[in-house]
Amino acid sequence: MLTIRTANFVARTLSLALIAAWAGPALSEKGLVDNVNAEAAKGVILAHPLRANVAELEGSGGNITVLSGPDGKFMVDSGIALSKPAMQASLDKLGSAPVKYVVNTHWHWDHSDGDAWLHEAGATVIATPQTVDHLTKASRVSDWNFTFPPVSAEGVPSVRLTTDKTYTMNGESVVVHPLMPSHTDGDISVYFKKADVLATGDTFWNGIYPFIDDEHGGGINGTIAAVDSYLKFITDKTIIVPGHGAVADRKKLLEYRSMLVAIRDRVAVLKRQGKTLSEVVAAKPTAPFDAKWGNFIVTPELFTKLVYESV
Repeated sequence: MLTIRTANFVARTLSLALIAAWAGPALSEKGLVDNVNAEAAKGVILAHPLRANVAELEGSGGNITVLSGPDGKFMVDSGIALSKPAMQASLDKLGSAPVKYVVNTHWHWDHSDGDAWLHEAGATVIATPQTVDHLTKASRVSDWNFTFPPVSAEGVPSVRLTTDKTYTMNGESVVVHPLMPSHTDGDISVYFKKADVLATGDTFWNGIYPFIDDEHGGGINGTIAAVDSYLKFITDKTIIVPGHGAVADRKKLLEYRSMLVAIRDRVAVLKRQGKTLSEVVAAKPTAPFDAKWGNFIVTPELFTKLVYESV
């Protein structure tokens, strides 16, 4: 089992490579999406056993959670397609059974780009209708300066969930839960009940400021609400796989919530005072948190902007 301490060590070990991919000097020349794709194409996938027959795969965009067993694999997010050879090799090491289900926690390419090849290999892809909508048309993320084209027919999720659904396989009950708008307008969390492992997608970024896609229905209040919904049922023993960052626990999630609420409240006060975005950014409302949370792709200035636009 991967302990939280070990997970944090792994995260620190990988941090230089991740920062280079997401926010390095080449970003201004190639762009974030191209940089992340180039890093994924290097084919370095790390597998971390979590509990029972659930593991985390790291190195292809966002974190991926996999349940393995004779009934097939249940996969949360599909990563970046350029990682296919390394991803397939990592999946094979977890067991010979094929991937039966893939859940998209949301539409962003670093969590869904592998859908097409996994579907072609026989997997059923599950998402919310909102995620399907974004995947099937040109969708621009201005903060990344990138417009994603519609996915191929093979990459369109075939199961569209609007309410909870429980899948039973490999002796595990897998609860797939569509969320209210949070990171985007179509997020999903997945809870492996027996293993007590929660995959949050990008509603939780452990130890780093999160990106909130307000252009596609996300918002700071919804993100906090998603976290609150997790805190209602998880315990100190629950293992949490965030969308980005090291595997976490309830304590880490509470720290994340405290940061979100404090910055949300600071920005909201300034905005109610009539201050412009530039004025709020200049006021540095994130300053007490920057040393810990501001060292990844989402800078303090960008996070302030994202919060300002959704309060």
